[in-house]
Amino acid sequence: MMYTIIGAGIGGLTTALAFEKKGIEYQIFEKAPVLNEVGAGIWLAPNALQVLESLGVLDEVQSLGNSIDRITIGKQDLSPLSDSSQDFIKDIFGYTTVAIHRAALQKLLFSKIPKEKIFLNKGFESFKELASKKIEITFNDNSKTETDFLIAADGINSKVRKQLFPESSKRYSGQTCWRGVTNYTLNEEHLHQGFELWGNKIRFGISKVAKDKVYWFAVALSKENQKKEVTLVKGKLLKMFAEFHPLITDLISNTEESQIIKSDIHDLKPLKKWYKNNICLLGDAGHATTPNMGQGGAQAIEDAFYLSNVIADNKDGNVFELFQQKRQNKVNLVVNQSWTTGKMAHWKYGQSIRNFILKNVPKSIINKKMIELYQLEK
Repeated sequence: MMYTIIGAGIGGLTTALAFEKKGIEYQIFEKAPVLNEVGAGIWLAPNALQVLESLGVLDEVQSLGNSIDRITIGKQDLSPLSDSSQDFIKDIFGYTTVAIHRAALQKLLFSKIPKEKIFLNKGFESFKELASKKIEITFNDNSKTETDFLIAADGINSKVRKQLFPESSKRYSGQTCWRGVTNYTLNEEHLHQGFELWGNKIRFGISKVAKDKVYWFAVALSKENQKKEVTLVKGKLLKMFAEFHPLITDLISNTEESQIIKSDIHDLKPLKKWYKNNICLLGDAGHATTPNMGQGGAQAIEDAFYLSNVIADNKDGNVFELFQQKRQNKVNLVVNQSWTTGKMAHWKYGQSIRNFILKNVPKSIINKKMIELYQLEK
């Protein structure tokens, strides 16, 4: 049985590697002529790291990234509202979250896949279900391939999903994000800390992702599809975050203008089904989430783990319904919680109530929720 994966992002590559390890026949197609993902960091929480450990790449991921031993939500002056040491997570799982540059992770995963199974510069155009139950895939260069199963790992703007479920739709969060990576050495106390600062309807997040490299993001309320700023982006951001701790304006000032990426924050309106016949959506293509829980990439990586396991245990049948049953509850929890957190962070009124709640939620409740989020079925 041949599985064809569309998209060589984090989810697609992890799925390919999981299939490789389990002896599942596959091929993977990517529209980009070269893999060159720039400009952003990604958090890999222990649920993702357990999968990467099972695939034999954990040590390399840890050496390329930076461990986050403390997760903090704070006010704009860096004073904490919610502060969580991750020692209890390390005691249970053996490691804490790793912050890493997306490009470094993608390059590592790509290097583990046999080159004869990955095809670059092949953009998905359409699929056709044949009488034989096989699927014919047409690419943007008019070439075709036939496959038994099609797995769409082509992101929130998935072309496969648009053909499979034309009624599916993205939701705009009302927020725009700017992301950057800069050469910068943080103070000792912040080296292994991931923190997000909540101000007046704006917020700013920081984490070290490699030696002397810091990933940051800035979020503000905005209408959708705003044109590119006429004024310089850096100038706008420096003005926006002028009342924040000087570390924030230092990071913005220190980032090359060309390294600042602006994007509206969307998720996917939850779908009842991620599959139809022999076609299945994976990662952002099926359940894109806003980034407020740092779980977007991790959930795609979890998909790869569960999908490869159910296929390995049921080699001859269609496992997509079983795969969705195993994943849907957790994914919906992440999508909904992330959406709510994003809204709360930008409350126009009641910020003092919000801050009070954050300061006073019992640590035992926060810790319990984290542990549940990071658990995998063995």
